[in-house]
Amino acid sequence: MGSKRCLIVLFGGRSAEHNVSCVSARHVIEAADPELYEVIPVGIDRSGNWHLAEKAIEELKTNNLQEKLEPTGPTWNPIIELPKLSSEKNLIVFPLLHGPLGEDGTIQGLLEVIDVPYIGSGVLGSALAMDKIATKEILTYHKIPQARYRDVHSKRFEDLDNEGMKSLLSELLKELGPVVFVKPANLGSSIGVSKASDHDSLKESLEKAFAYDEWLVVEEAIEGREIELSVLGDLVPQVSPPGEIKPMGDFYDYAEKYENDSAELIDEPSIEPNLVVNLQQVAARSFLALRCSGMARVDFFLHPERGPILNEVNTIPGFTPISMYPRLWQKAGLSYSDLVDRLADIAIERFSRKRRNTAI
Repeated sequence: MGSKRCLIVLFGGRSAEHNVSCVSARHVIEAADPELYEVIPVGIDRSGNWHLAEKAIEELKTNNLQEKLEPTGPTWNPIIELPKLSSEKNLIVFPLLHGPLGEDGTIQGLLEVIDVPYIGSGVLGSALAMDKIATKEILTYHKIPQARYRDVHSKRFEDLDNEGMKSLLSELLKELGPVVFVKPANLGSSIGVSKASDHDSLKESLEKAFAYDEWLVVEEAIEGREIELSVLGDLVPQVSPPGEIKPMGDFYDYAEKYENDSAELIDEPSIEPNLVVNLQQVAARSFLALRCSGMARVDFFLHPERGPILNEVNTIPGFTPISMYPRLWQKAGLSYSDLVDRLADIAIERFSRKRRNTAI
């Protein structure tokens, strides 16, 4: 095998975060040093079909790459092509599949079975961090401060009569209110997330979120600054300095994250040094508790009395130009290209360690 790495950038997917993935992939491809990497873009369309994105390859060669890649081109069978490429090249897969069927351990399981190294968390870490309920349960055990919450399953919701519905809504607002957020348990990018403060808005928010997932999380609204940190590594993770999000609307929603660039992203927020260290320590503890690897963005609220409250851990954060994960590392002195290199190194190191420690 030659020394040049073959980097498969896997993008698209069947989740509601399909478009975000297509934008992230474009920028990762652009950042990969052509002297070090042979890049192969592979897209998964909304129906779940895999394609060799030949147009993206040509655009890459002619420096005419579009803002968003399209998962089109000849059909590409991962069960056949991945083992073949692995036998011929120094293969690494970079799954940039945000959301279900990409970030939840499913793609990671496929790559484990085929026995190829890949960037990011493994099956368990991906599954735990993707499911907001599982995340909260694990982090509660590790005494990580979080918002108060309740989980709700669609079957319970659908089976309620009018009195039962009123009782549930009153119970949630009494326990968690007066203002709550409703979130699909297995989705990111703020898709399906709503704010509610009375029976009507809460019922509407639950119905909206159930369109995306059968499990929901209802949590208290936390008033406080929104702080994010980037984590990089494996068993001994590094944590970036914090960044701050100042949304224009009620919360940092999908449009502000990826479409209109209206939120203010501050990569040098004014935070006391001791608090920065505390945030970094909690981010690292959460990363390790959830068995994450490679990368994660850890989000907090800074409550004026309660201090840092962990909001979520995202194992495949956005890699768009306005995404906080690469921005924070750039601010810390790690360029976009060097970040891709480091992630690839971590993937190889982890793959090699697992091979040494696993008897087949």
